[in-house]
Amino acid sequence: MLNIAILGLGEGRSTMSAALESEKLNLVTVCDLNEKLCKKRAKEFDFKNYTTNYNDLLQDESIDIIAIYTPDHLHAEHVKQALMYKKHVVCTKPFIDDLSKAKDLLEIGERSGKKVFIGQSSRFSEPMRKQKLEFDKGFIGDLITVEAHYHADNRWFLKKDWSLLKSFKWLYGGLSHPVDFIRWYMPDIVEVMGYGMISSNGKDAGLKNEDAMHFIFKSKQGHVARVSGVYSSPTQPTKRDSTLSCILRGTLGASQADYHELRYSITTKEGEEQIIYWGDDKLKYYYRFEGQTHHAGEYQNYLEYFVDSIEQNFTAYPNMEEGIGTIVLLQAMDRSLQTGLPIKINDIKNEFSI
Repeated sequence: MLNIAILGLGEGRSTMSAALESEKLNLVTVCDLNEKLCKKRAKEFDFKNYTTNYNDLLQDESIDIIAIYTPDHLHAEHVKQALMYKKHVVCTKPFIDDLSKAKDLLEIGERSGKKVFIGQSSRFSEPMRKQKLEFDKGFIGDLITVEAHYHADNRWFLKKDWSLLKSFKWLYGGLSHPVDFIRWYMPDIVEVMGYGMISSNGKDAGLKNEDAMHFIFKSKQGHVARVSGVYSSPTQPTKRDSTLSCILRGTLGASQADYHELRYSITTKEGEEQIIYWGDDKLKYYYRFEGQTHHAGEYQNYLEYFVDSIEQNFTAYPNMEEGIGTIVLLQAMDRSLQTGLPIKINDIKNEFSI
């Protein structure tokens, strides 16, 4: 059993639940600058050991892992400090928001000898894990294309003042989930092209960046993929169109994993369709809080996977290199939106000497 501490108790709420439920982790302490939030979590989980000073976590030699769930612009510095104090690190996505810090972080990570894992939670839901396992076993043959989307009626989100800031982009806050599915199956993307718009609903609310986007990707091997995200409009019923999906099309078959519905289907080379639904017990495991928020089951899955990687000495993915690669891709997508041109991934890497 490894000792873990949590920094940031907004999203870190899921991690508290995950750590307290896991037989592979011992939660030592939690930290947030907001003492009121610390007290709220202490009451919610009956866990009294909290601090408002990150330095308390860094200097505690009993802590093996620091899990970081602070705002995006703070990730790089918080990860750097944890590595310098010889802690393993879990960091929520997106890993960093400034690629100029990537090279330094990679070097510090190498010197520390510690592992960094990116909490890209969607990979660790039941349908997505099933889809990847069966793909790796060759059930649908060689990959032809990947399609992923995240479509959600998030008009309620526009009532949050910070969602209307120039700094907030659905590209990073939402589309990063289906983009991660693409990178899972097509890690060697060389070029991306995309278009986006601010919908009428978004404009009326005062949104500053695109809330409807479509992208095409091309890989080094010649595969193509597409991703779409729409966030300020009504959606289809989930029986017709899952909020978050990944579709793989191969030479022998095709598969689809639907995230929120815990639904998976595969069509084999014989033309037979198999559909799996995970029941209420799994739903309660994954979605432990009201309104399917704070997906603690995925967090528990990936935290335990990370513990295994430390104890068994294998690489847990997404690691720091892959997390940075996803940011490179997202920034190339962002640049394509602004220029209306296809963007080569190596141009971004070269710009930041990655």
